[in-house]
Amino acid sequence: MTAKGTEDSTRDTSVKMLSSSDVVGKDTNEKLEKIQSILDKNFYFKEDEQAKQDGIIKGYMEGLDDPYSVYYTKEEYASFMEDTEGEYVGVGVQVSQAADTKTITVTKVFDGPAQDAGIEAEDILTKVNGEDISDQDLDTVVDKIRGEEGTEVTLTIYRSTDAKDHEYTMPRKKVENPTVEYKMLDNNIGYVEVSSFYEVTADQYIAAIEDLEKQGMEGLIVDLRNNGGGLLDIAVKMLDYMLPEGKIVYTEDKDGNIIDEYNSTAEQQFTKPLAVLVNGYSASASEIFAGAIKDYGIGSLVGMNTFGKGIVQRMFPLDDGSAIKVTIAKYFTPKGNDIHKVGIKPDVEVELDADAYKESKGEKDNQLQAAIDNILVKLGKKTADSTTEAAASEDSSTTGAGASESEATTEAATDNAE
Repeated sequence: MTAKGTEDSTRDTSVKMLSSSDVVGKDTNEKLEKIQSILDKNFYFKEDEQAKQDGIIKGYMEGLDDPYSVYYTKEEYASFMEDTEGEYVGVGVQVSQAADTKTITVTKVFDGPAQDAGIEAEDILTKVNGEDISDQDLDTVVDKIRGEEGTEVTLTIYRSTDAKDHEYTMPRKKVENPTVEYKMLDNNIGYVEVSSFYEVTADQYIAAIEDLEKQGMEGLIVDLRNNGGGLLDIAVKMLDYMLPEGKIVYTEDKDGNIIDEYNSTAEQQFTKPLAVLVNGYSASASEIFAGAIKDYGIGSLVGMNTFGKGIVQRMFPLDDGSAIKVTIAKYFTPKGNDIHKVGIKPDVEVELDADAYKESKGEKDNQLQAAIDNILVKLGKKTADSTTEAAASEDSSTTGAGASESEATTEAATDNAE
């Protein structure tokens, strides 16, 4: 694997340290002084100086009108860096936020306090410790859920299956984020679910495939549904294991200059029939993975149109331990497709039967069954039916018409784990 240009944007710690005073000009300072004078004379409640300063910077970044360019307080930045390591102190849930409504949905529940308390996937988070979080960004909410080990947090959720609010209080514990889970299905079809792209993910992924190979795997399903992304170079490492020699992904700055180009140089190590499950929550690094698989034609995408996040952010640490994350580039698939705000259209389009899935607690998964059928056809163990095979063979384009399921505001390693 080779990469030309700068390091992955989410992992660059060699950048210039910025001073918080760099972000406001003279006129703004004068206005703030005037506002402070008014507050000193009139504001009834006690002021929190740090909260005000953080609010100024957050508002400054929000003025960019880019949901992915954000300010992190010292605590939020520490939490972000903790995310990428795959271990954190929290309750053990994966969450995503809708871009239009800002609704925060639980997309996965891991072994931990949340699971013990009774929180379920598809629950909608409405309050943290009694505070309404409907107008708050995802990073802020994640920071509220996390905290010191041994302390408690109360989450209020809305559950559509009974149309009721539920309140759960649970302890915060150290949780290891199992980013890869796998098993062997019938007919020797391997199944690997990747929930995020963190530091530990590539090694876990390769180890899973190698173990399935030892068990006699004949075909593979990689499940990227509800995977909001993570570290770009981890996705690249995983693709280097799957792809023949060639381009994996490249990024361009606002002037059209290529700043990163990642290429696979190793001999292709996986050549068996492959299907990749995607949906409207599959974003960022998930789309890099899915887009490369589709462009090279080495597997079929099954499910629904992906989210459509084709931009890259870089983290700039500030001198007080806080940081800003800034969109610096757009990325393109090996064939040069721009998927931003468009997504990737699956080869086999199958909408999840959500009612059957929930009622069976995940046992009835028609999207997974479609992926299994796709593999069985490739193995010659099943005759292609008119729906699956037709959909699998008709589409060679990478981009689709936009996410057709609920969208999530997702970006590298911040949208899943608290």
